[in-house]
Amino acid sequence: MKSFKRGRDGLMTHEEAVSLASDVAAYIRVSTRAQNYATQRDAIERGAKVRGETIERWFEEKRSAKKLDRPVLKDVRELSRRGCLRKLYVFRLDRLARSGIRDMLMVLEELESHGTKIVSVSDGIDLEGPARDVVVSVLAWAAQWEHLAAGERISAARARVEAKGGQWGRPRSVSLADARRAIERRKTGESIRDIARAMKIPRSTVAEVVSDKTSYARMLKKHSA
Repeated sequence: MKSFKRGRDGLMTHEEAVSLASDVAAYIRVSTRAQNYATQRDAIERGAKVRGETIERWFEEKRSAKKLDRPVLKDVRELSRRGCLRKLYVFRLDRLARSGIRDMLMVLEELESHGTKIVSVSDGIDLEGPARDVVVSVLAWAAQWEHLAAGERISAARARVEAKGGQWGRPRSVSLADARRAIERRKTGESIRDIARAMKIPRSTVAEVVSDKTSYARMLKKHSA
């Protein structure tokens, strides 16, 4: 079994398409670096085994599904257009698209029109049944609603933490006191390189600290108010 992780844009050459041609493949997508492919991969392997099949190639991508313009998904679609992909397994349909009913139906119809059969191992639906479009539409709507709700929960949690004077996200690499000192030195005309050397702070951090558009600037304004 081979895994495919392409990070570039653009269409593949004929030679690339031939080398990637697969009778049975799987597409796995996660949204963040903190997530991994293990859960989806295990479920797909078991689903394929039940059907008497083996995944010949794995397409893996760490991208949000808010947009269809994703490098690895583009390669999957291109393989399908070239007739080089007979069956594609996914963990759930929202791995392909999570931006709404229209996008999900469009991707499914495009792949199927080129002879690629889609198998979702976790949705538990028949993509060839008479009610297919209705069921897919409901799943797409649910996936989009879940994504929006998650965003609202994150925004509410961030507002709650910051309202209490807390810090959202990863810990800051310098204290507010050091940030103030770096800003004062910068105001005197001292270079970012010299400030970094004197305070033993990475130059990239100093540049972030002295910028008016970063979280450091917002926190300093809040604490000086």
